[in-house]
Amino acid sequence: MEKAMTLEQQDKAYVLQTYARNYIHFVRGKGSVLYDEHGREYIDFASGIGVNSVGHGNDILTKAICEQAKNIIHISNLQVIAPQAKLAERIVELSGYDMGVFFANSGAEANEGAIKIARKYGEIKFHYKRYKVITLEHSFHGRTITTVKATGQAKFHTPHFSPYPDGFSYVKRIEDLYQAIDDETVAVLIELVQGEGGVQPFEKKEIRALASFLASQDILLIVDEVQTGIYRTGEFLASNLYGIEPDIITLAKGLGGGVPIGAVMTRHKEVLGVGDHGSTFGGNYLSMAAGLAVLEVLEGLYDEGKIREKVFYFSTKIKEIAQRYKRLFEKEVGIGLMRGLRAKSTDIQGEIIKRSMDEGLVVLKAGRNTVRFLPSITISKDEIDEGFKRFEKVLDTL
Repeated sequence: MEKAMTLEQQDKAYVLQTYARNYIHFVRGKGSVLYDEHGREYIDFASGIGVNSVGHGNDILTKAICEQAKNIIHISNLQVIAPQAKLAERIVELSGYDMGVFFANSGAEANEGAIKIARKYGEIKFHYKRYKVITLEHSFHGRTITTVKATGQAKFHTPHFSPYPDGFSYVKRIEDLYQAIDDETVAVLIELVQGEGGVQPFEKKEIRALASFLASQDILLIVDEVQTGIYRTGEFLASNLYGIEPDIITLAKGLGGGVPIGAVMTRHKEVLGVGDHGSTFGGNYLSMAAGLAVLEVLEGLYDEGKIREKVFYFSTKIKEIAQRYKRLFEKEVGIGLMRGLRAKSTDIQGEIIKRSMDEGLVVLKAGRNTVRFLPSITISKDEIDEGFKRFEKVLDTL
């Protein structure tokens, strides 16, 4: 009798190997704790790369998904979808901006939609076509051909996938954007905190000055909030925290609590017309029910001041680690529950991430040798304490 494959063998035989996986097999989770097939528990400081905003097994989210699945999971966007309209309304109300929303399935799709809005705006608003988009080095905007070209990291622009779309350029610093703009520039696309690029926030003053300048030049400001949105920085949007009103904002990750979702919102509601954009799955009943449940949970925590408390407690712990282990880290970075510790070398970063998993703690890597922390917004004080207890145990071995 032929011996059955292990899970690792099965994965390697049938799944395209595009990820550098480890083969710990998680089978369930509750709150910010994951359990593997052997019953061992892990504190989750990664939340599926910022996706599981309300943790694992959240009762409100689980109930909403199950109840919706009993009725309708999906119809096409050729019919009106009530929870889609409701979720769009909630997002607009919570943002404080007068915008319209289009729903997709991911952050990359949301950014594709943003670029399409900008390109059409550049076609219809001027006597000559504007189409160029400027982004920043160390940025990350997605894995599609267009969004990977918008990403300001040369390592993603390999010749394997060329030719790439024209019209994208990159600058090192915010201050360099002003000189990079020409008569064909239609938009600037930025993350207010560069996640994959090292959990690096920009200064509020320079962002506000940029937003004011772009508005004076009729150049669109697109803010990629795929990772920073949905209370990740302590406010509903990082744009709220920075005190700006972008022309276009993209969302994904934490909005669905684990159900695939993406959204692009814009104050230029008149630009896209019937047939200009679409999605088969985007905005379906299941993802919209999930989004509404996530906002119900997080809005309540925000109104009670509990998100602010979690942010303060987690950031205090990070600062203490940075001070105590100066031999390993250059500094702590980030804002809200989007934090990082800048390791002194790639080797140190890699060892910390590997040994953390061995110790029962899930953390992430990011650019610039950064160990990244993206806990759920609902993480408890006890889970934070236990996670950092395990983290310090790792650091003491290095």
